[in-house]
Amino acid sequence: MDDRLLPTDGTGHPTAPPAARTRRDVLKLGVAAAAAGVAATTGHGPQRVFAQRYNTNGARRSQLAYNMRLAAANQSRIPDPKQTNNGDEARYPTRIGSFTKGMPHNNLGEVSLPTYTAYLKALDSGSWQDWENIPMGGPLLFKNPLAGIAYVLEGGDPGCMTQRAAPTFASAESAGEIVENYWMALLRDVSFTEYAADGNAAAAAADLSRMSDFRGPRQGGAVTPATLFRGLTAGDLTGPYISQFMWLDTRFGAESVDRRMRTMQPGVDFMTSYADWLAIQRGAPPPLPAQPDPTPRYIRNGRDLSEWVHIDVLYQAYLDAMLILFGLGAPTNTNDPYRLSRTMCGFGTLGPPYFASILAAVAKPALETVWHQKWYVHRRLRPEAFAGRVHHRLTGTAAYPVHNDVLNSDAVMQAFSRHGTYLLPMAFPEGSPAHPAYGAGHATVAGACVTLLKAFFDESWVLPNPVVAAPDGLSLEPYAGPALTVGGELNKLASNVAIGRNIAGVHWRSDATESLKLGEDIAIRFLREEKMLLREKFLGWTFTKFDGTRITV
Repeated sequence: MDDRLLPTDGTGHPTAPPAARTRRDVLKLGVAAAAAGVAATTGHGPQRVFAQRYNTNGARRSQLAYNMRLAAANQSRIPDPKQTNNGDEARYPTRIGSFTKGMPHNNLGEVSLPTYTAYLKALDSGSWQDWENIPMGGPLLFKNPLAGIAYVLEGGDPGCMTQRAAPTFASAESAGEIVENYWMALLRDVSFTEYAADGNAAAAAADLSRMSDFRGPRQGGAVTPATLFRGLTAGDLTGPYISQFMWLDTRFGAESVDRRMRTMQPGVDFMTSYADWLAIQRGAPPPLPAQPDPTPRYIRNGRDLSEWVHIDVLYQAYLDAMLILFGLGAPTNTNDPYRLSRTMCGFGTLGPPYFASILAAVAKPALETVWHQKWYVHRRLRPEAFAGRVHHRLTGTAAYPVHNDVLNSDAVMQAFSRHGTYLLPMAFPEGSPAHPAYGAGHATVAGACVTLLKAFFDESWVLPNPVVAAPDGLSLEPYAGPALTVGGELNKLASNVAIGRNIAGVHWRSDATESLKLGEDIAIRFLREEKMLLREKFLGWTFTKFDGTRITV
């Protein structure tokens, strides 16, 4: 049999074809079989009805479309990866290192073990009824755990993706991450542009520099006020802390969006009393509402950034970035075939509507994939819960195995001086959402969407007339410094969104950095399948990954 023909399963139904190596291979699959069936299907020879077929020897378009679906499915048919968590769930019988928010807790903030057993049963079965049978500690509801086992049909199923194990509860890496969270909380009201002159920023840099396993950016082996709370991708250390794509006015069709935002009043943090902390771990609603600042401001400090990532729409930041690039006339990827076409331009494919539609499309599998990691693999506790363990260790009420790097941190002592507890001051009244910490939803969607934007646009293009927010956030001022490129500012945008959740107190650094990589992997798989479907003659999308390597998809 010609190996281009679709084999059958003995009933006349075609089975999946061999994996397609190139788009040409995909188009070849089943061509001969489809052409042979045209006359039998229509009662006469092939007709010039171009809407029904490709220009491929008369093969019916419907058959070729079916073949492409089979080839794409075959491409994603890979062995399940080994999923590895950090072992804390098995290591601590009282589940002190695992996510338990919303369940009944004792007065130490430790979960009811029968409830946790019911929770594990629901995770294992995936049964709606088993989830409904879990006793809850208050009105707080788990955030959509069944999304983690939904199926995805483009770009790779969630079960095909994996992340490295999260840092363990007692590790030096977790210690460095929670100390960074405390310093982020203490510095929420300091403008990013004023870190160089702020004493607490200097203290934070010195404290993080002495952490034995802190994975944040360093210069000359130390954290500095200039690198404080920055991300690890190319672009994160260049220019202002905030990406241009969070400041520039945005042309939304015939409308223009002013990027000044509603932020919160300075100095107001939440969950700093033990009674509030314990009630919220049990699922109670927050006792106090947030207090908005009546004056709209451009993002200029951690409190502003925290509030931005508190109520943003899933892919809002990346839609804004795309619209800004359209408005600036930014060139498309250097491999874009329409850059040199004499007669055509992109639109429904490789043009603005195409970019907008698949930017939204990739956000959905990104979210579902990270939900699989959160609920069904890692179940890492949130920083607010870890801080409760720190509080009990330092007050002598429980001997939790917290690393000494936390116990000796000036940030933890400053939190106690301000609030009378060792709890982590939270930016949101409700604290973290009711789903596990690792990986991070915001960061995964950021990684996926920013990767698409780097594929669509020329990432080396320099942004004209960059700006920086004034320390009071009331105006934008001209920025003078190293050139800011599309790729660098997109990377920075992803880090801003991911790390903004850390500044709010609801995520850890590794949640952000590892989930950006997960989102990038999702986007690459997504683009690989998109490439199979296009008729344009082009080499594929070439761009720079977060780790600095170049790739063509």
